[in-house]
Amino acid sequence: MESKKEFFLECYKLGIIKFGRFTLKSGIESPFYVDLRPLASDPKILKNLANYLLDMLPLDNFDLICGVPYAALPMATAMSLESYIPLIIKRKEAKEYGTKKMIEGIYQKGQNCLLVEDVITSGKSLVETIAEIEQEDLKVADIVVVLDREQGGKQLLESRGYRVHTLFNISEVCTILQENGELSDDEVKRIQDFLLGNHIQFEEKTRSSYQQKFENAQHSVSKKLLEIALAKESNLIASADVTTTAALLDLAEKVGPHIIALKTHIDIISDFEYEKTILPLKQIALKHQFLLMEDRKFADIGNTQELQFTSGVFRITDWADFVTSQVIGGFESLDCFKNVGVVAIVGMSSKGTLTSNSYREEALKVALSHPNVIGGVSQNPIPEEILLFTPGVNLADSGDGKGQQYNTPEHIFKTLHTDFMIVGRGIYQSENPEQAALIYKNEGWKSYLNSLEKNPVEH
Repeated sequence: MESKKEFFLECYKLGIIKFGRFTLKSGIESPFYVDLRPLASDPKILKNLANYLLDMLPLDNFDLICGVPYAALPMATAMSLESYIPLIIKRKEAKEYGTKKMIEGIYQKGQNCLLVEDVITSGKSLVETIAEIEQEDLKVADIVVVLDREQGGKQLLESRGYRVHTLFNISEVCTILQENGELSDDEVKRIQDFLLGNHIQFEEKTRSSYQQKFENAQHSVSKKLLEIALAKESNLIASADVTTTAALLDLAEKVGPHIIALKTHIDIISDFEYEKTILPLKQIALKHQFLLMEDRKFADIGNTQELQFTSGVFRITDWADFVTSQVIGGFESLDCFKNVGVVAIVGMSSKGTLTSNSYREEALKVALSHPNVIGGVSQNPIPEEILLFTPGVNLADSGDGKGQQYNTPEHIFKTLHTDFMIVGRGIYQSENPEQAALIYKNEGWKSYLNSLEKNPVEH
């Protein structure tokens, strides 16, 4: 391939950057205007551009490529053809008929998606696009951009944990054009002055601390969870997916000092007896100061849920501090959970789940308005009025070679603003569950403290 400088000058001949006085969409008057859409009309340039962009990237990280509509769509298509990485298409707006999907193409939940953008200014359109892609339970870690206008967008995205790869920036472009006699020294000075004076201003936004949430909490279980978190300096919930009473009590005893709650599936205990299973479990919870979370995922009409909750051999109402419940039965189906907190299942991560974006929106409305609900399980951020519980956390995931990781404590606290992490196999399948719980406790607390650092958002 020709040199990067020669390649840019080829692109420049197509009129992709104009100099003068231009009013941008934001209302700011700019001394230059960038429009990369003409590149799609020259097949040779488009092919070379795709290869330049691909050369900057660790291609093993990506399962999919997606271009931000509309200018980046042909670029993403060319990159897909050159790399054999499948393409998905994000719509500018959802169809009002048929599937009403925002993302078109073949993909599976959990896949890593490379985002392609033509120009980055404030980063706002990219933030919106990432949110829509992540709503489909796809992961975005890397963004590749043809031209950075150097007005703050790259820093915004990097502050949120994304890697931004840029082929050119405006300063570099001006130097190339100046050396080539296309720009005068005065024009370059005017552009430099503009960039200095028009860096996107950011206000500082932080997540609420546990102390702030404790002071604002309305439900007694929310208060108790946050109180334990502060006292133990822990945000760890251990998942006890074991099948015997002995294994359950043994795990509870070992991890108890380090956790704020133990999450049970009480109906998988093969030798369950209330007196032999629950009574000693309650004593261990009292001894080590943690709560009991029964992950029952109730999903029925209110009357049936009330019977499941209060009756039968498990008598969940007598010992659980909080339970999980689907909200598919509607607002009133949650009325039966009178003496516990409810964690609503807002979204699920399993392949083929029916918890679509519209379902999640409706589920959140119920969760936010019902007095019994203390929080939600979701793969996406939720409003701060309720607590966010994130399952599937595993430190081992940080080494799978897929770039930024989405199930590590660092990611879920920094990016999702998770309140409590739920760890299963990383602890109960460990050779030393007590030691594993301590490691997770420390990592989770460190990640929480780091997430309190200020993040810039567009002013």
